[in-house]
Amino acid sequence: MPIETILKKLGLSDKEIKIYLTCLQLGPAPVRKLAEQSKINRGTAYDILKSLQEKGIISFYHKDKHQYFIAEDPAVLQDVLENQKQQLEKMRDEISSAIPELRSLYDNAASKPVVKYYEGNQGVKTILRDVIESCERGSKRYYVYSSSALKSYLYSAYRNFTEDRIKANISVQSISIGPGGQTAGLDERKWLSKEKGSPTYILLYENKIAMISISRDGKPIGVIFDDKNTYETQKIIFEFIWKKL
Repeated sequence: MPIETILKKLGLSDKEIKIYLTCLQLGPAPVRKLAEQSKINRGTAYDILKSLQEKGIISFYHKDKHQYFIAEDPAVLQDVLENQKQQLEKMRDEISSAIPELRSLYDNAASKPVVKYYEGNQGVKTILRDVIESCERGSKRYYVYSSSALKSYLYSAYRNFTEDRIKANISVQSISIGPGGQTAGLDERKWLSKEKGSPTYILLYENKIAMISISRDGKPIGVIFDDKNTYETQKIIFEFIWKKL
């Protein structure tokens, strides 16, 4: 891998990389020489050198009333990486502590019905991920009107969905429409019909209703309707049908 690419991954800009590599090649040098060699104007070069000093990979000293800059041993780049790691860990902790307050704002806004629209395999995968993530935080259970006509699209979009659901200890009750279908773990299944599958796959979970179907051009599309009252109504209907089957 080119050294420039590695240095970029450490967070250095293109100009910082130019100045740093020039420092390594020249050894101790004044800002004027470094600027000329790297083809960066002197003022910008000086600002970059100060930035690299703050990162700990460039230092300077005075000689004959002139300031000379010199690159530190490249091994200090490991220290730069370690500092970045510590900063990321600190940021992760700060974000974790802020999530309850942010979620409170989100939940207040979520009191109004919201509809989200998704297209293609990535859109379907986003819906299925939301099912797992929402249930994992909540009741660890959801309900499905499963259609054999749609299953191939779901598996194509998110092949490991069932495995991830089971790993998350999430159970599901499925009312199947169409042939096929089998239990895989933490699931119960009943059939409304074993004839032709329904054109829509419907999931009820954590105050949301997700519906997945196929567009006229044969691509999967879906919506998530986020509304507690509608969810509760649909859950009552689901449970009524379940008991009758």
